[in-house]
Amino acid sequence: MNLLQEIKRRRTFGIISHPDAGKTTLTEKLLLFGGAIQEAGAVKSNKIKKGATSDFMEIERQRGISVATSVLAFNYKDKKINILDTPGHKDFAEDTFRTLTAVDSVIVVIDVAKGVEEQTEKLVEVCRMRKIPMIVFINKLDREGKDAFDLLDEVEQKLGLRVVPLSFPIGMGYDFKGIYNIWGKKLNLFSPDSKQKVSAGIEFTDIDDPALEDVIGKEAAERLREELELVREVYPDFDKEAYLKGDLQPVFFGSALNNFGVKELLDCFIEIAPTPQPKMSDKRLVDSKEKNFTGFVFKIHANMDPKHRDRLAFVKIVSGVFKRNTNYLHVKLGKKLKFSSPNAFFAEKKEIVEESFPGDIVGLHDTGNFKIGDTLTEGEILEFKGVPSFSPEHFRYVNNADPMKSKQLSKGLDQLMDEGVAQLFTLDLNGRKVIGTVGALQFEVIQYRLEHEYGAKCSYENVNIHKACWVDPEDEYNEEFKEFKRVKQRYLAKDKKGQLVFLADSAFTVQMTQQKYPTVKLHFVSEYK
Repeated sequence: MNLLQEIKRRRTFGIISHPDAGKTTLTEKLLLFGGAIQEAGAVKSNKIKKGATSDFMEIERQRGISVATSVLAFNYKDKKINILDTPGHKDFAEDTFRTLTAVDSVIVVIDVAKGVEEQTEKLVEVCRMRKIPMIVFINKLDREGKDAFDLLDEVEQKLGLRVVPLSFPIGMGYDFKGIYNIWGKKLNLFSPDSKQKVSAGIEFTDIDDPALEDVIGKEAAERLREELELVREVYPDFDKEAYLKGDLQPVFFGSALNNFGVKELLDCFIEIAPTPQPKMSDKRLVDSKEKNFTGFVFKIHANMDPKHRDRLAFVKIVSGVFKRNTNYLHVKLGKKLKFSSPNAFFAEKKEIVEESFPGDIVGLHDTGNFKIGDTLTEGEILEFKGVPSFSPEHFRYVNNADPMKSKQLSKGLDQLMDEGVAQLFTLDLNGRKVIGTVGALQFEVIQYRLEHEYGAKCSYENVNIHKACWVDPEDEYNEEFKEFKRVKQRYLAKDKKGQLVFLADSAFTVQMTQQKYPTVKLHFVSEYK
């Protein structure tokens, strides 16, 4: 198969939602349809009985939440599908925002009972800004929830989307009988025991066929006909171009846990979802069809396998073909690197691949060369932009709880910070270390992973910091900057790259400092170099 054919086969997408809307369960069922797994692990009441396939960190299995993005791939109907299952919890939003730079489209999962929730609004806002094509999946229809039309209104109003239902439920909760697939003109009957099996649909090209009443009953048939008539009148016809531009969002209904409505979603998705898209670099727009390889690191994961202490950099391939044992230029370091065992993923299963194509995600074993946002090319000097890095909102001193393990603690902190889960600041005054995170739950994850993956124990201590500001003086040798450093000495620290950071204790302090030292610029993003 040539490059263009391989690109046409690829679909790379992310699944986003508020926590507990059923994202991880949906991922599992998609893998089930792809034949990638034989049986899904039921995720129930936040206790994972057989850890969900995509949750492979121990802490995720214990708490029943995803705290890192998982990369999974499978083949379905001659299409190669790459899924990035993201954390839903707001404390891990930074990981999700970065992942959205590596996807070509998105599936938004919404809980039928809870409707649109806060975290979903934030993530959809990012997708809208980037014009990422979105499909909405309304989940958990076997439970009592909001009326289908009310939900569609809520999605339009709260998320600012223009929706078109491509499937429609017959009843809900106790009355739930099935789904009419508008896209495929099929009726799917619901049976609650289909969790591990795939139910076949009954073809109904004509909804007025009297046989419909024999299948779902007279009352349900009448109601379905009325509702479908209303759908035709109220919502626009599906337009693939509008969907690909991010101006129209198809909606599917189903129950991922019961394996229901997922096949309809997947069948439509592989037909309409975009193939790997071009991406903007600092020099030019890079098209996926170009022959020369380019790619960027959107995630780093330390200790994928604690036994081997390995660190993987996840690279999204933007253009060309990535080949094993070939020299590629690490643009920021300005040196050539060769990779003897690039990995493709299926949750915990990793396999070495000879070549990968645009849209694919490869895991490269890393000894510390990579940072998030780094670009690899065949020699061209360019860097891909738009991998966000947030200023931390929570700060704590980190103390070594076991003096015999200081080396392990230092190594663990170093590697975990490279993943982008948090930022580490070392105070100039006394060398104490401060961790800054976007969400408070990150501290728990860091503590857990240090102990279980590096054999190091740490404790935390509160510290009064409002904001981390990166310091950028107009002139390093002028008197104003010298005075700033002398007066603010106890608030100054270095970040992991050795850049000077001012750890301000309040918004007022930031404001007064900017007024008093106008030649000392303060930046609130760590991308400042």
